Amino acid sequence: MHPSGGWPHLGQRARAALPVRPGLQGHGEAGASLSVIMSALGAADPIRVPQAQSRNPMLAPFDTANLIKAQLMARLGETIAQLPLACPRGFASLTLELPYLPGAAPALAGPHFSFSHAHREDLRAGYGIVGEWRAAGPDRLRRLRTQALRLKGQWHQCDPDETGVEGFTLLGFAAAPGDCLAQGPGDLAPGGLPEALLWLPELALRRRRGQAALVLTTRLPADPREVLERWKALLDRLVPRLCQEAPGPLTPAPLERRWALPDQEGWALGVGAALEAIACGHLDKVVLTRRLGVQGSRPFDLERLVSALAYLFPACQVVKLHRDGQSFIAATPERLLAQRGNLVEVDAIAGTAARAAGSARDAALGEALLSSPKELHEHALVTQALCAALAPHSRRLEVPDGPRLLRLNNAQHLWTPIRAELEPRLDALALADLLHPTPATNGQPSGAASAWLSRAEPSGRGWYTGAAGCLEPDVSGELWVLLRCAEIDGDTALLHAGAGIVSGSEPASEWRETEDKLAAMLTALQFA
Repeated sequence: MHPSGGWPHLGQRARAALPVRPGLQGHGEAGASLSVIMSALGAADPIRVPQAQSRNPMLAPFDTANLIKAQLMARLGETIAQLPLACPRGFASLTLELPYLPGAAPALAGPHFSFSHAHREDLRAGYGIVGEWRAAGPDRLRRLRTQALRLKGQWHQCDPDETGVEGFTLLGFAAAPGDCLAQGPGDLAPGGLPEALLWLPELALRRRRGQAALVLTTRLPADPREVLERWKALLDRLVPRLCQEAPGPLTPAPLERRWALPDQEGWALGVGAALEAIACGHLDKVVLTRRLGVQGSRPFDLERLVSALAYLFPACQVVKLHRDGQSFIAATPERLLAQRGNLVEVDAIAGTAARAAGSARDAALGEALLSSPKELHEHALVTQALCAALAPHSRRLEVPDGPRLLRLNNAQHLWTPIRAELEPRLDALALADLLHPTPATNGQPSGAASAWLSRAEPSGRGWYTGAAGCLEPDVSGELWVLLRCAEIDGDTALLHAGAGIVSGSEPASEWRETEDKLAAMLTALQFA
C-alpha cells in the first residue's frame, strides 16, 4: 500500500483502450492489486509523486485526530475574541495553524470544493457557504469583480498563529454566457453550477510548502457564542476525516458508453464545416467539442476519483466542485493565469500528440509535434492572441522563442509560458475578463469563432472550457481552464473533450485526439 493511502505509483501510460480492454471486469468492492493496476494501465516507467508528510512528528501515532481537534478547539476559544464580530457589515476570518499535513481534502456533506496539484504539493479546499455571488450575461465577470472589490474592503483577517494564510474565495464560470443550460440527451444536467460564481466558504483548508492551516469565516455582525458553537461543530466534522488515509483504488469496473454527441460521422461533418469556414477566410481556427455519457456498474466514489486523477496526472490541477448533489471534476494542465501583484504568468497550450510506451517512439512523437507546421501554426495563434491581449496592459512581456513540450501521461502538448509585468490596478478578475476565452478552447478570431460555435454547438458547454480557481482577499489569484472534466451524478458521468481545427486538420486524427483526452477521465473512473 502506498504510504499516503493505498494508491500505487501508477504507470506512465493511461491508454484509450483501457475502458474496453477485456479482463478488467470488477470483482466486488475489494481494492485493486498493484499488479492489476500496472497491467491495466500499460505501465512502463513509474511516476514518482512528491508526498506531503502525513503526520507531524511531534504527535503520537495514536489518537492523532483527537489531539489535533483538542488543540484546535482550545486555540479557537483563546483567539475568537480577537475578531471584530460586532462590526455592522462584512466578514471576519480566523486562521488557525493545523499541526498536521493532510494528503488530500476529504469530502463532507454539503457544498464543497478542492484544488490539488501533486507536483507542487499544493492543496486548497472550501466547505459550506458563508457568502455567494452569482452573475450572468456578457458582463458577468465585471459584475463579480465589483463584488470582489467591495468584499476586499469589508473582509477582516485575523491570523494569531502568524501562518501568513488568509481566507480565499472560489471564482468559477462557464465557457460562455448562456452555457449553463440543459446538456442534451443524457440524464445529466449541470445542476448546482451557475453561469459565474464567487464563493466564500465557511471553512477553508490550505496546505503549501510544508505548512497547513484552517480558515474559519463568519458574516458580520455575529454573536460570539453562536459562532463558537458553529465553528466547533465544523471542526468536529472535518478533523477526523483529515486524519484518515486517502482511500485506495477499487477493483477496476467496466464503463458503458450510453450516448455520444456528436458521433464519429457527425464529428466528421462538423470538422468539414469548420474547414470550409477556414478556407473562406472567416476563421483561422475553431475548437470543436464532443460529449460522452457513460454509466458505471457502481456509484462513483469521488474521493477515489480525485486520488486517481492526482496519481495519474500529477502535473495537472485536479479540481472538484460539489453542489446540490452533483459534482464537477477536472484534471487540467492549462493555467489561464497566475497573478501576484503586478506579475502574471499565462500558459499558451495548443498542439497535441499521443504518447507511446517505448521511449524511442515517444520521443519521436514529441519531435514530430515540435516540427509540425500545422501544430506550430495552431500554437502560434494562441500565443499571439494572448500576447496581444496582455501587451496594452503590460510594462514588460516575456515570451520564449518557441514552444516546449508539456508531457502528460496520456498526451503531450506544445506549451509556451508567457510572463508579464502589468500596469497597476489589474487584478485576477480583470485579467480573466481580458483573456477568456483563449483560442486554445474557442478559436481565432475570438468573436467570429464564438459566433460560429453558437450555431455549431447550440446546447452549450457548461463549465467545460470555462475556468475556476481561488482568489485572495486582494483579488489576486490563480485560475485554471476546465479541461479533462466530467459531471458526476451517482453512477453516471458526462465527459467532454475537444480539438482545435485549423487548415490541414483531418477528421479522423482529430477524433483520435479527443479519444486520447477522454481516456484520462475514463481511466480514473474505472478505479473510483
